[in-house]
Formats: sequence, C-alpha cells, structure tokens
Amino acid sequence: MQGRTHTCGQLRSSEIGQKVRIEGWYDNLRKVSKNLGFLILRDFYGDTQVVIETEEMMNIIDGLNAESVIAVDGIVRERSSKNAKMATGDIEVVPEAIEVLGKCRYNELPFQIRHSREADENFRLKYRYLDLRNPEVKNNIVLRSKIVSELRAGMTAHDFLEITTPILTCSSPEGARDYLVPARNHPGKFYALPQAPQQFKQLLMTSGFDRYFQIAPCFRDEDARADRSPGEFYQLDMEMAFASQEDVFAIIEDVLPPIFARHGLYSTASQAPFRRISYLDSMATYGTDKPDLRIDLVLQDVTETLGGCGFGPFEGQNIQAVVISNFEGSRKVIDKLLAEVEVQSGNKGYWFRVEKDGSFVGGISKFLQENKDAVIAALGLKPGDFVGLAAGKRGAALKTAGVLRKIFGAAIPGHMDKERYEFCWIVDFPMYEIGEESGELEFCHNPFSMPQGGLKALEEQDPLEILAYQYDLVCNGVELSSGAVRNHDPEIMVKAFEIVGLGEDDVKAKFPAMYNAFCYGAPPHAGIAPGVDRMVMLIAGEDSIREIIPFPMNKNAQDVMMGAPAAVEQKQLDEAHIAIVMPEKKED
Repeated sequence: MQGRTHTCGQLRSSEIGQKVRIEGWYDNLRKVSKNLGFLILRDFYGDTQVVIETEEMMNIIDGLNAESVIAVDGIVRERSSKNAKMATGDIEVVPEAIEVLGKCRYNELPFQIRHSREADENFRLKYRYLDLRNPEVKNNIVLRSKIVSELRAGMTAHDFLEITTPILTCSSPEGARDYLVPARNHPGKFYALPQAPQQFKQLLMTSGFDRYFQIAPCFRDEDARADRSPGEFYQLDMEMAFASQEDVFAIIEDVLPPIFARHGLYSTASQAPFRRISYLDSMATYGTDKPDLRIDLVLQDVTETLGGCGFGPFEGQNIQAVVISNFEGSRKVIDKLLAEVEVQSGNKGYWFRVEKDGSFVGGISKFLQENKDAVIAALGLKPGDFVGLAAGKRGAALKTAGVLRKIFGAAIPGHMDKERYEFCWIVDFPMYEIGEESGELEFCHNPFSMPQGGLKALEEQDPLEILAYQYDLVCNGVELSSGAVRNHDPEIMVKAFEIVGLGEDDVKAKFPAMYNAFCYGAPPHAGIAPGVDRMVMLIAGEDSIREIIPFPMNKNAQDVMMGAPAAVEQKQLDEAHIAIVMPEKKED
C-alpha cells in the first residue's frame, strides 16, 4: 500500500498539477449537493481542503462518520477562493480515489473535536485521545516537547551530564506522602517512588560527577491544584559540585529566559541577574514568598497607626495596608474583589477611600476620622487613593494582604505590567519553623540544606533565627522551583537533625547511603529543580497545568481514561503479601 506523499499541512502552489496522496482524519464536510462538497482532511501537521466533485466520491464520504481516517489520491489545483487562515489555503485536492484506513464507528462524538476545550474536564480526560486531536490541545504538547528539548540543549551546553536515577527506591522525608510499591521477594517491605531524586543527585556529587541533570519524573501523593498535578510531575533536576548559590543562579538565569522569550505568550522575560529578595522582606513587602513582581503594589504595616481606631477586628492585631491609586470602582466591584480575597486567604479584607477633598469614605472610614491626619501621613495618601486592609496575627495579616495585593493589582488597570515574564529569587529562608499542625520545631524548607554560619550557627543561635542557603525561583507569582546549597558535612548534618529531635542513629538509619558517602569526603555542592510542567503552563499562558500534560489525572488523582486506580486480582495481592483492610464506615 502506497504511503502518503505529503502531509495535510504541506501542499502549496508549487505542487499545483501534481498527483499526490494525503492521509488523515475526516474533519468536516460542507455538502452542497450529491456531487459537490468541500471536505477538510486533518492530520498532525495541518488541514487540506478536498473538493468532492463526483457522485461516486460523495457516496464514499456519505458512508463515513466524521473522524474516520481516510487516504485521498488526487490532483492538486489552485483554489478559486483562497483561505488566508489555512497554511494550505491557496490549493485544494480533487480526489481520484478515496480509501478508508480507519473507520469511526460512532455517529456522534463525545464533543466536537475543535471545541473540546469547552467540554466538561472529566469528559475530556475520559476521551483524551480525542481531545488531543484538537489542534489547540495538540499544540501545547508540541510546545512541551520543544521546551524539554531546549532545556536539555541548554544544560548540555553548560557541560551538565544527563544521568537517570532510580524509580524504585526507599521512602524519604520530602514533605509529601510517598507512593509505595510492595516488594514481592521481601514480604512486608516496600519500595517508594521518588518524590525527587534528591539523595541520588547528591550521591553523584560525592561520586565525583561534577555537573548532573535530568528531566526527572517525581511522584507525590498530594492533592491537585491549578498549578500542581496529582501523582506525578517532571522537573529539570540539576546539581553542581564545588558550587555556590550564585553558581546555580548563573546557570538558570542563562538557560531559562531565552526559552520563555522565544516560546512564551509574552516576548519579554527578565534578564540576568534576577532580583534577589530575602524571604522576610518578601513576606513583609508582598505578603507572600511567591510575589508577582508585575504588580507595583506593596504592603505597609499600619498596626501602630490603626490599632487603636476602635474598629473591633483591628484591636490587638497586626494590621497591613495596600494603597491603590486611581481606583474608582463601585461598591459592588469592591465587595466582589474582597469576597475573592476571603475565598483565597480565608480571612476578610477591609477598605476605605480618600475623596478628592481629602475626606475618608466607605468601608471602615468612620473609625478613622479622628486620626485622619496621622493615617494620611503614615500611608502617604493623596486624593483618589483606595486603601485595602487586613488584620490578624502577623502571618495571617500578611497572607491576606498579599492576596488582596494580587487580586486588586490584577483587576485594576495601571498596576500590573501583565505581558512579561518577571523572575526573582527568594533567598535566605529560615532553617527551622514551628509546624502549623505539630506545633513543634521542624525544618522549614529542605533538611539537606546548609545553614548559614555552619556548625557554629547551629550550636549558638536560636533555631528560629538561623537562616539557610535555600532559595526559590519565582515567575509571575508562581513558584517554579526550590533549591539549596547542600549540607555535605556529616557533623553539621547530625547537629541539624538533633535540633528537630533526631539523633545520629536516626540520621544513619534514614539516610545511610548519604551519611556514609559524606564520611568518605564530599565536595560542597548545590542544586535546584525547576518544574517542567509549571514552566510550560506559564509559557503557554494556561491557567491549568492539566492543559500541558499529555495524559493528566483529574483533580481526584484518577485516570478516568484508563480507569486508574483500580482493583487488582486476589492472586496479585497474595503474591505481594498484601491484605486489604477497608476503613469502617462511620454511622450517621
């Protein structure tokens, strides 16, 4: 059987008069009469118009459902009415023969292919193989492939060696739940799928490899978000020996901006060096450690000025303000934006406005009249300013004000330079924090990070005041990656874990390979792992990470196309020495 001579996106005026064979999916037919119709044939590369001009050819098409796969042998001719929107819009193919290669056996499709993005998400995922036929959806996957290829080329150009690390490994405390795999030959024991190749890449540094990278699959049993896929994701994992924080920054600042500028929805991306913002400054200025620097608004602490104004929710609380110039939105608009602030932050926002005559109106303005001059001075207010406010414990107030800054900044014209990719580094993270759930001292970021000040800091400083050589890469308010200068000294490692209640025996038991390897002499090393999925999502301008993953799970971590997770046969459970004990149903 003859194969195609051209793709459906290939034919041009230069092929007029040639006999060709094109193959693809029957996209749609505009039927004029029993012997005249205009068929669009679609393949991976594009579309070509096929003009049906005989009753014989029309009878073949009439016997087919849309999305059947066909081959057309015919002659290329010039179109009388050209279509500038099609790459092949100057020509059309007149068929001499039509061959059915793969018949679609359903009269109705789950959704129209070119409008699949309008369908329910679970429906799209169930029929993902049809969804991917939509050129818009397909283009995101093509873009992903190009970006991964360029990431590889960029890292190789910097003398990084691509090395794959194991998928079946041991459980490691990376901050999320592991996916466990039963070991058939070792009853009662389990492998874990890697949450990240963290230990392996550090072991490569101790093995004498100088620069490592891979497009690494990572597995975490955590809930989905718009920018996080449940189950598995990919990251540009890298590690450098004899390297400092700035060495890592230099590589990322050279590799990423050209890719964002070349393929991105916006053609402008930050150039090196990216802004460095300390964690504490970022929280105080933007209310988040993931600031969107395209927004020009900042937070101001007005606790002293407004704490005694008599407004109940402010009493005894930290108070943060965001001043927004040139905002004349209606009360309805303000209430809508503040409602979204409450949804995203879990706390209420408050407000007032400065009129042209300098008076305060709206919101909590009546509580500020006696102290108006002090408020104006503290916030540098001028007529026309709108002031958003948040109150609570300092952490909660900062978070709420940060959400308010983001929502109002994006909604109000003049405060967001949207069409650009704005990168920054968040640096100097605390080494330790008090866990929200446990109420006990925990590692704030990465347990394998080097504390600033080394062993001396661990021995002499208050743990909550110790900073670490830890850093996050942020772009347009999205955290792309976390990284750190690693703790390569066994003595410092043991002391760091002692502070959170784990002794040397615990370290040896939990990280035997890493601890022993470091005892044989390990170089200073540092690394990072930007998320590939999030990068592609930002570059493509998509709001959901599922739009750039070929076969994503839904929000409940289900693959509705393949039917996973699914029950398995008892024989398989027996071989793996697993007994299933279902949780008892709670009585009403």
